Amino acid sequence: MKHGELNGLCPGPMSRRGFLQIGGTAAGSLGLSSLLKARDLSASAGKNLEDTAVIFVWLPGGAPHMETYDMKPDAPDTHRGEFNPIRTNVPGIEVCELLPMHAKCADKYNLIRSVHHTFSDHGGGHKRFLTGRDPKEPTGFVNDYPCVGSMAFKALEGKRDTRGMPGYMALGNGRVNGINTFSFGSAYLGAETHPFAISADPSEKNFKVENIDIDKVLTERLNDRTTLLRDFDQMRRDVDNSGIFDSMDIFNQRALSMMTSENVRDAFDLSKESEGTRDRFGNHNWGTRALLARRLVEAGANWVTVVMENPYGGTGVPWIDEGAYNWDSHAVNAHIFKDSKARLPIYDKVITAMVEDLYERGLNKKVMLVVTGEFGRTPRISIGKGSKTKVNQPGRDHWPRAMSMLVSGGGMRTGQIIGATDSKGEEPVERPLSPNDLWATVYRHLGIDYNLSFSDHAGRPMPILPYGSPIQELLPVT
Repeated sequence: MKHGELNGLCPGPMSRRGFLQIGGTAAGSLGLSSLLKARDLSASAGKNLEDTAVIFVWLPGGAPHMETYDMKPDAPDTHRGEFNPIRTNVPGIEVCELLPMHAKCADKYNLIRSVHHTFSDHGGGHKRFLTGRDPKEPTGFVNDYPCVGSMAFKALEGKRDTRGMPGYMALGNGRVNGINTFSFGSAYLGAETHPFAISADPSEKNFKVENIDIDKVLTERLNDRTTLLRDFDQMRRDVDNSGIFDSMDIFNQRALSMMTSENVRDAFDLSKESEGTRDRFGNHNWGTRALLARRLVEAGANWVTVVMENPYGGTGVPWIDEGAYNWDSHAVNAHIFKDSKARLPIYDKVITAMVEDLYERGLNKKVMLVVTGEFGRTPRISIGKGSKTKVNQPGRDHWPRAMSMLVSGGGMRTGQIIGATDSKGEEPVERPLSPNDLWATVYRHLGIDYNLSFSDHAGRPMPILPYGSPIQELLPVT
C-alpha cells in the first residue's frame, strides 16, 4: 500500500453553527507509446485556443455514488441502500429515483463511474484530486502542488481577453475565502493565481461582490471619489491617461478592471435573467451561484468553481438533525438516507438546470461542466450514533477506490456511461481512470498543453500533469 492509502480518519462532525460562523477567511508511469500518444493529444490541444471555459462544481466531503449515479439494486442489503434506480431517456442509463430531472436529460451528459485514487482522508483526497499528484502529506489541506484551476489560469494568462473579468473565480459560502479550506492553494505558482472568491449570497436582494477593494493611496490619487461606479466612464479615462494603472499591484489592477468594466457589472446583474430561468435554477444559494457561474463564463471567465455544501441555504427547506452540512455522510454526521431525501432533490434541480441551460443557450461546445467531489462513499453501510440525533443511524464512510461524476458540454458526445464498478460498487472493473485523465480532458478543452511546465520554488520544471491522457469518449465530436 502507498503511504496515505485508505488510512485517513475523518476528524468528526462540525456543528451547523460552527460551519455558519466560519467566513472571510491510480498512479503509475505511462509506457513510452502511451506517453507519446498523450503528448500528441496535448500538443493538438495547444492549437485549440478558441474561447472555451470550464464550470467546475465541487461537492466537498464526497458524494455517495451508490445513492446517485452507480446504484447496485442487486447488491446485499449491507450495501444497496434504500433507494431504487430509475430509467432515463437514454436506454441503459439509470440514476437514483431521487434524481427524476436527471432522468429526463441523460442524453445531454455523461456519467463516469471508474475514476479512483488511494487517498481516503479529506485533505489527502482534496489534494490528490485537485492537483493531479500524490500529496506529500496524506492529511491537511495545504497544497504541495498547485490546484488545477490555478494552473489553468497561469497557462491562459494574457492569451485571452477576459473583458475585465477575472479568469479564475470561485463561488461558495464564507469558507471559499480560505484558500486552504478546499485545497485550492496555488503552491509555487503564487497567490496571484488564486481564484477570485465570491462568498456573498447572490440570492439575497442586497448581493454585492466582496473582495473588490482599492488601496487608500489609489483612491486619493483618483481625487477621493466616493463612488467609483457612478463615475464609471470618467474614471476609466482618468486611469487610462494617468499611467497609474501600470504602477498598481496585480490585485488592485484586477479590482479596478472589474470596477470599471461594464461587462463585469452586467455579468453580476442577475436581474437580467428571466424569472423563468431563475426559477429553473432555484432562487437559493446553490441555484443562484450556478446561474451566476454561467453568466461569468459568458462574460469572459475561463474557469469558475462552484462549491456546493449546505443544501438548505435559501431553499426554505428546514434543517434536519439527520442531515449533513456538506457531503460527508458518516453515520456520526448524518442519516444518509434521510439526508439524501432532503439534499438530492435540490441537487437534481440545480445540476439539470445547468446542463439544460448550456444546451439551450448554445454554450455546450464552449463550456465544459464537471460535477464531482474528492471521492465516493463506502459501499458497505455503517451504523453509528449520530452526534445530533443521539441514536444509531446508517451512514457511509470515505471511499476513494470508486466514485461517480457527471460531465457535460465541451462539444463531447453525450448520453454515455464511462467505466463500471463491480457488483458491490467497490472497485472499477471496466475502464479504470485516474483524476489525471479527467484533468487532461479538461486542459485539452481549454487549449492548454498539459506538458507545459512551471518552475517550483527550487527552480525545477514541474509539468502541469505528471501523467494522464484525455478520456477518448469525452473528446469533441468532429
